[in-house]
Amino acid sequence: MTDKKKEATLPTKKDFSEWYSELLQAAEIMDVRYPVKGLYVWHPFGFTIRKNVYNIIRELLDREHMETMFPLLIPEHEFMKEAEHIKGFEDEVYWVTHGGTTPLDVKLALRPTSETAIYPMYKLWVRSHADLPLKLYQVVNTFRYETKHTRPLIRLREITSFKEAHTVHATWEEASEQVEEAIRIYTEFYRRLAVPVLASKRPDWDKFPGADYTIAVDALMPDGKTLQVGTAHHLGNNFARTFDIKYEDPAGEQVYAHQTCYGISERSIAALISIHGDDKGLVLPPEVAPIEAVIIPIVFKVSSDVIQACEKVQQTLQKTGIRAKIDLSDDRPGAKYYRWEMKGVPLRIEIGPRDLKNGVAVIVRRDNGEKIQVPLENISHAAEEALRSIQSTLFKKAVADVQARIFDCSSLEDVKEKLPEGIALLPWCGDKACGLQIEEEIGAGILGIPPGQEEGCKGQCPVCGKDASVKVYVARKY
Repeated sequence: MTDKKKEATLPTKKDFSEWYSELLQAAEIMDVRYPVKGLYVWHPFGFTIRKNVYNIIRELLDREHMETMFPLLIPEHEFMKEAEHIKGFEDEVYWVTHGGTTPLDVKLALRPTSETAIYPMYKLWVRSHADLPLKLYQVVNTFRYETKHTRPLIRLREITSFKEAHTVHATWEEASEQVEEAIRIYTEFYRRLAVPVLASKRPDWDKFPGADYTIAVDALMPDGKTLQVGTAHHLGNNFARTFDIKYEDPAGEQVYAHQTCYGISERSIAALISIHGDDKGLVLPPEVAPIEAVIIPIVFKVSSDVIQACEKVQQTLQKTGIRAKIDLSDDRPGAKYYRWEMKGVPLRIEIGPRDLKNGVAVIVRRDNGEKIQVPLENISHAAEEALRSIQSTLFKKAVADVQARIFDCSSLEDVKEKLPEGIALLPWCGDKACGLQIEEEIGAGILGIPPGQEEGCKGQCPVCGKDASVKVYVARKY
């Protein structure tokens, strides 16, 4: 099989759904053949991307949070305490009813999310104002009986990588500040993935069950749909009242605490793959790439000098902290190029006999295909510069793409015309009935109110004709 025929096996990205499904397999991210619907297996290469991605969010959270781990199983009597919360999840819960062949006295829920697992313990741990704020997080698997079309990393029955933070505060205002901090953390996290995200306050009918309000961040995917890739919820004292989480204030009074929770999942990796990838495969930002530079010896017969030069380059790069690998397989150079382009390795370094004679190597960038010839003695510096440029270029390109696909609209007809391309920004009076009618007529959803749009705006609501109080993002959603 020729290299060109191999390259043709990956569909064009214009056919996004097929491209995405094929790429997960071809680049060895996930294997979808596990014999349970909605459950998938991480390949080691994909799992290394996951590890690098979650190392970033851990780094950011560890500045003010502590990592913990709570049980997977939640007793039914605790799970059912918060009525509004449970109503939001009751159709998605997996229940454990037997231990072996013995029926259990109390049914146990596999956590769809962990509020009802964590908050009975918070009742025991929070006693005084001196215990606040309490900021914990965990990275765990969660289970939801998803009845819609499942899709790896995007819509799952087992979310394998759910990062959820749960914080407790003395006042509503302090909890509100923590929600804003969560969004700042997520924005920084996604910037390091070179993925621009849009934050918005969700409408009341789309907020987290049991929350006062929800702010979420969305990524715009290549097919024009948005993917919710992070949420932050202000819980007020709703769960504190349910689970009796109180603290003694400085005056000796027993006061209900105020709480937040916020989470991301492996959808972050779906956005990373989808936004940067191209027809040749993955394009990985250097910070999360399992291999940052692959070294290809260009030899057509045994050449120990070239191999030794490649090994020296690998050692030099590794000493500077660059994750480098030599491809010593028997494949032809073209097949090697194809393989590592598919896997999204940011840099390819080529060294052949002529290069070695001239004391140079050729560096090829994965993001734009640019080739540069550099002296071997400067290889480390040149590679570092190229990697920094790739990281920056990927983000700038993604930001420009998003900005070009946000459209100011004044009517529902405008929205319908623009939705296949991206996101509409639409005036809205704020009335729920009008909001629901907007969603019904355009066949898409209101994402929420962007920052800075809460204080009124120019324009009229396209449903009732009244002056708009806000502008909202409107988009098709996964």
